[in-house]
Amino acid sequence: MIELTWHDRVAVVTLDRPEKHNALTVDLCHRIRTTLDDAREARAILVTGNGSSFCSGADLDEVYTPDFRDALYSMLHAVTDAPVPVVAAVNGAAIGAGTQLAIAADFRVVAPKARFAVPTARIGLAVDPWTIRRLALLAGNGTARRLLLACDQVDAQGALTCGLADLPGTADEALAWAKAMTELAPLTQAYSKRVLNEVFEPELDEPLGKELHEAFEGCWASEDFAEGRRSRAEKRPPVFRGR
Repeated sequence: MIELTWHDRVAVVTLDRPEKHNALTVDLCHRIRTTLDDAREARAILVTGNGSSFCSGADLDEVYTPDFRDALYSMLHAVTDAPVPVVAAVNGAAIGAGTQLAIAADFRVVAPKARFAVPTARIGLAVDPWTIRRLALLAGNGTARRLLLACDQVDAQGALTCGLADLPGTADEALAWAKAMTELAPLTQAYSKRVLNEVFEPELDEPLGKELHEAFEGCWASEDFAEGRRSRAEKRPPVFRGR
């Protein structure tokens, strides 16, 4: 489900579950995280997907399980905390947790068929405050609201326009950019990345951090969450009641 290849000093991590559009499971999240550990000698990391999708999001057979959230966020923060530049080559759809994976990287290179969406409100789920803040920092408040509140999608050109994506291009072009980064001073890169992460994404202070975390947990414990799960099992549209 994960392929690790090396191109000079670039570690290429490929999600290899094309029959499921690279949907994330608990096991796949763990494998991404451990693969990043295996790539600790890299000077840059490229993350991409095999097939027509970058990552279609959480596997809906597992997203409602108690272990999925922990596995997902552990993996996302491993990507963000990697001390080297991480480039996401978004070769197709990056939906839900796929958008989260893409924005956990430092850079996004988008192919023409790339698209981003966070349709959690369609199924009664929620993403954590870190994801919402990072998305708004990258894409802007307006685009973040469109993705989260209206469940709109943003295509490749839209992502480039708003700043969610950095460059247009194929995985090969993303790899060439990542290779160029390996010629730069790694200690300076690691320092700059750490400062950017800590200045723009510090821990949320009390009481706001506590309140937002409780609201996040409340979404996952709500009747709407249960309705989203039931409606999927019963193959019908959900009926949300805001409780």
